[in-house]
Amino acid sequence: MKLCRSSLLFLSLLAIQSATAQTTMPKVAATPPMGWNSWDSYGLTITEDQFRANAKIEADALKSYGWNYAVIDEGWFFFNPQDRNKPDTLIYAIDANGRYVPVPARFPSVQAKGTAQPAQPTVAAGNAAPKLIAIIQSTSFKPLVDYIHSQGLKFGIHIIRGIPRASVERNLPIAGSAFHASDAADTNDACPWDPTNWGIKDNPAGQAWYDSLLTQYAAWGVDLLKVDCISSHPYKAAEIHMIRHAIDKAGRPMVLSLSPGPTSLDNAAEVAETANMWRISDDFWDYWASPNPGKDYPQSILGQFSKTAAWAKFAKPGNWPDADMLPIGHLGPVPGEGKPRNTHFTPAELQTLITLWSMARSPLILGANLTQLDDATLKLITNRDVLRIDQTATRSGQVMRSGDIIAWTADLPADSPDGSIALALFNVGETQVVVDSAFAAFSLDDPTYHVKDVWAGKVLGKLKSVPNLTLEPHACILYLLKK
Repeated sequence: MKLCRSSLLFLSLLAIQSATAQTTMPKVAATPPMGWNSWDSYGLTITEDQFRANAKIEADALKSYGWNYAVIDEGWFFFNPQDRNKPDTLIYAIDANGRYVPVPARFPSVQAKGTAQPAQPTVAAGNAAPKLIAIIQSTSFKPLVDYIHSQGLKFGIHIIRGIPRASVERNLPIAGSAFHASDAADTNDACPWDPTNWGIKDNPAGQAWYDSLLTQYAAWGVDLLKVDCISSHPYKAAEIHMIRHAIDKAGRPMVLSLSPGPTSLDNAAEVAETANMWRISDDFWDYWASPNPGKDYPQSILGQFSKTAAWAKFAKPGNWPDADMLPIGHLGPVPGEGKPRNTHFTPAELQTLITLWSMARSPLILGANLTQLDDATLKLITNRDVLRIDQTATRSGQVMRSGDIIAWTADLPADSPDGSIALALFNVGETQVVVDSAFAAFSLDDPTYHVKDVWAGKVLGKLKSVPNLTLEPHACILYLLKK
């Protein structure tokens, strides 16, 4: 991406301001964020009752294990999300300054601060072409956020980068500035797969737009902002910098999550300066191998091994390469991909999924419908040893690949219970493989270790090697090693 000289100067000034602001901001995402997101089970259609029901289970059953973010994904400003495939019929809720706001019919508590809603959508006058249908409201997520915070959880929302096309058509004023929507909008830049927004110019009006958004979200109490169509196809460096600056200026600690993937490794340093988590692959769904070989979408577990290995060295406090949400448990009633279903993953594949994400120190964001959480899924996501690896490892990476066997190690704090090294072995093939290797084969220094089998919950004693282990196809073993 090439930027003009004035754009580079503008970004440089923002970077200086952002760095200054960050020195006074509390650290966010010191460990990989853990929580729940609505997309995998509800797609565009989540309602307040559904969101509260999932959040209540997260608070009651999962919070003590570290799961604490509750995120409303795309489409919370649509009156009729079921019509997304007919963009000309979509009805949006926006405020008088052109910002999306939640729809009271779907989120009743947002009316607590009062709503100004005309009887009919705003339309063009006379013989002019009809405008995109938008209803002007003054709603706020704050009452719902207050509830989430009262449960000891943190609240997140999803947005598409840019400015609503409906706001540009009406040339609405940008809050806190002398600019209007047309000053900020780049009508030559649209997200290739989203019909709602125009891109943003990298000028003062564009910055004013993002400042107005983050002022709004900070007032609501947002803890995590997931911004889509920004980290890949296309990568929008200028807008990422503007959003970072707006978050810092708003003064509320907030995790910045960038989507979709795959984020290019060429941009690793830049996203680490601006974001807290960023997607390393296209959308991940419940497939062992890709149903569309040769294509990025949807991503599979098998395809994720190379992605996580390439990005592992960039994981550090405040910066986490994101392997995407966990499509486990029941996915429904309206999943973001496919029909309502229980996850396609087998029990062995589920252990492999959670193990790989944890060894890679990826954020852990559940996609399951928590109101239908079964005992097996609950046990899978509450294994404290596995979660401890994800949350406390100081270094990790792939150390060996031999045939269908892939090995990862992770360094844990010296005082970590049961061991300071994690060793994971994965069989990515379609047949059984017997592993009988000394620990030195996995770049481990000591010849012997006290070994705990994490998934079995068994202490195996002092060993010199992996003990003649038969790994089934798509399965893994996870050990904690203590000198």
